Amino acid sequence: MRLAGPIRIIVVLLTVGLTWILAGVMLGTQTGFPRIQQLLGGPDVSTTVDPRPRRYKCGLHQPCPEKHFAFRITSGAANVIGPKICLEDQMLMSSIRNNVGRGLNVALVNGVNGELIEAKSFDMWDGDVSNLLSFLRPIHEGTLVLIASYDDPATKMNEDARKMLAELGSSSIKDVGFRDSWVFVGAKGIQDKSPFEQLIKNNKNSNKYEGWPEAVELEGCIPQRTLDAD
Repeated sequence: MRLAGPIRIIVVLLTVGLTWILAGVMLGTQTGFPRIQQLLGGPDVSTTVDPRPRRYKCGLHQPCPEKHFAFRITSGAANVIGPKICLEDQMLMSSIRNNVGRGLNVALVNGVNGELIEAKSFDMWDGDVSNLLSFLRPIHEGTLVLIASYDDPATKMNEDARKMLAELGSSSIKDVGFRDSWVFVGAKGIQDKSPFEQLIKNNKNSNKYEGWPEAVELEGCIPQRTLDAD
């Protein structure tokens, strides 16, 4: 009978303590839980939320090494959403900049300092392919050439244009056809084929859209050209 009083007190204390912990958990405060963990010798419980993943230039998941340009290119989606060309966190071509169009969207960039030289679109459905050839012929050694397709990149494509793009480093240009999705980064005077190229063929059995494949996206780090390069 003498133990009834202390037992009753212990029960009340336990009830109050459990109520306090549950209330903290439900309210999201958990103010009492870390202290109890400390008293019991357990590890500290952190309530700090992890920060958002860091964003690098052009939205890359990792930063580029020194003396490299970060880039991301996205082709157009069907004939509705225009392409995007980003270099060093600068949007060179996009619908927002109002400088993209049906066909091939081409940005010429200084390979030494990454500055935009000129950006232009070429209609490859009912345009004149000679305009594309005239645009590419005079570029200087080391000039970077970034290309994104939109709608149809190939109806007006001829052998001269394919040969010129192959000389800039394209491996897939011989296969680029009607309404394909294609993105490419090359350079004037490149010695080998470019590693920066993606092509998705127009195929009615696998197209994401009714008459077009899905948009294709490419990102990476382009080595910066040095002034003493040949």
